[in-house]
Amino acid sequence: MDMRCLTHDEILHLEERGSVAEDWAKVRVSDDFAPEQVLCCRFRGEVTIGSGAQLSDSTITSYHIGRGSVIRNVVALECRRESCFGNGVAVAAVNENGGRTVHIFDRMTAQTAYFAAMYRHRPALVEAIKGWAVSRAEECRSTVGCVGENCHIEGVKFIREVNLGDNVRIEGASLLENGTILDGAYVGADVKAKEFILCEDATVDTGATLTRCFVGEAATIGGGFSAVDSLFFANSHCENGEACAVFAGPYTVSHHKSSLLIAGIFSFFNAGSGTNQSNHHFKSGAVHQAVHLRGCRFGSNAYVMAPAAEGAFTTVLGRHSKHHDTTALPFSYLTESEGISNLMPAFALRSCGTMRDIEKWRVRDRRKHYRDNISFAEYNPYLTGMAIRGCEVLRGLKAAQPDAQRYLYNNTVIKASMLSLGIKLYEQYITAALGQMLRQGYAGEGEGRGDGEWIDAAGEYLPKRQVEPLLATVEQGASAENFTGTLTTLWKEYDRLAGSWALDCLAKRLGQTPTEADIAKAIADGEVAHAALREAAEADRKRDFGEEMSIGYGIDTECAEERMADFSSVRGL
Repeated sequence: MDMRCLTHDEILHLEERGSVAEDWAKVRVSDDFAPEQVLCCRFRGEVTIGSGAQLSDSTITSYHIGRGSVIRNVVALECRRESCFGNGVAVAAVNENGGRTVHIFDRMTAQTAYFAAMYRHRPALVEAIKGWAVSRAEECRSTVGCVGENCHIEGVKFIREVNLGDNVRIEGASLLENGTILDGAYVGADVKAKEFILCEDATVDTGATLTRCFVGEAATIGGGFSAVDSLFFANSHCENGEACAVFAGPYTVSHHKSSLLIAGIFSFFNAGSGTNQSNHHFKSGAVHQAVHLRGCRFGSNAYVMAPAAEGAFTTVLGRHSKHHDTTALPFSYLTESEGISNLMPAFALRSCGTMRDIEKWRVRDRRKHYRDNISFAEYNPYLTGMAIRGCEVLRGLKAAQPDAQRYLYNNTVIKASMLSLGIKLYEQYITAALGQMLRQGYAGEGEGRGDGEWIDAAGEYLPKRQVEPLLATVEQGASAENFTGTLTTLWKEYDRLAGSWALDCLAKRLGQTPTEADIAKAIADGEVAHAALREAAEADRKRDFGEEMSIGYGIDTECAEERMADFSSVRGL
């Protein structure tokens, strides 16, 4: 809608209603503006008021107010200087010393940030992605801020150099400075945020503090959580604790006080109470980092001294300071006894908790815009490739010391019984995975294939043979839109690409090109292996619902039946 200057009568009416302006000529309004829309406001600089906007008891400096937006009791909504509104801010993620700095922008995805942070061996790629952020910052540079349509801002102290998308709600925040808040996001009481970007439908609430942070789509930060130099992507949920120099991939969760996430990369992660890491050996400074691959879980008071790395879906219990690297052994338990890190390879494949995690993430997806690409497949080339390598590692250890009772592996100890069980469980997983992926179909010959090594790029499973040429195009000047578009295409073609990987893997295991009969047998064997893994997980689930788990239920009865009735009611049995 076109904007116009105020009439003389409208100015008089506004002043009668308690409003003032440094220069009424700089206040422009929609054609259908009525003075009743504004009560007791102070205007400075260039201000525009959209159709139906309602403003009261607020000071507004150099802002465009979108149609239908409501602004009440705001001490200062002001753009005091030229700003890029959080775009281009340098975030020292993963490595607190700044070696993996990511420059954020309001169109950034988890995958874009992943390659910017983790591919420092390709400086041209890193510079190209940084260029996208710098370019976007220049596009957004302005001396006037913007509040989108149908926003609601009430009871806020200071909003300074912050752009708002549509349908944004801000209630009771203390200070928001140099940032962008995109469509549908919510900012609540006592929030303080500087140099930040909040994506679509993100929530930052109840005393959270952010400094140089990116909060992804449908992510939640609240309960007094504080974060510095951190990136949180889709559906992450962090409360009460602290994050510093963190790359929190999709579904990173930390709910407890005294939990510290620092100097590492996480995704689909769950932090127990008192979870802690350290990255400073009082030698070269805070230069160390840790890698916690998809699905890792830390038990209460778990501790890891960086540098360290865990394989996907590893459960960490106890304190670990020997700099372990278990990335080749996914689905493991890493426990501690008298300062020794004990590894139980593949043991988590028998855990009902692992199966529950894999199944719950898809159900708990709160996104509407799907900015980040997220792969949920239980059986996939990335994890299956890890399981294959895990088998090779374990068999290699056994071959080197066939009569050993314990094996030393990358600063961990593996008992002989756990090594043998690990091989068995990995083989079950591999068989189940190949059958599942072959059932989904596969690509033919040519560039559309997915054979070879795969990666997990902050939530998206990708074949390296497809990623490498894409990264080369970025280094040669491809746009951010082209990059994200290609990744989305690969995400949509996942089943076909994964099937072609499984076919190639089956051929290697057979030592020949698979026949239709070979494929059919692999699918059938996969069903049997999948059933066996589910049976083990179900047995674990039954133990968790067994009688010994009913301790403390039916507190005022000595009757076993009544105690179990209380237990069943509470546990939903």
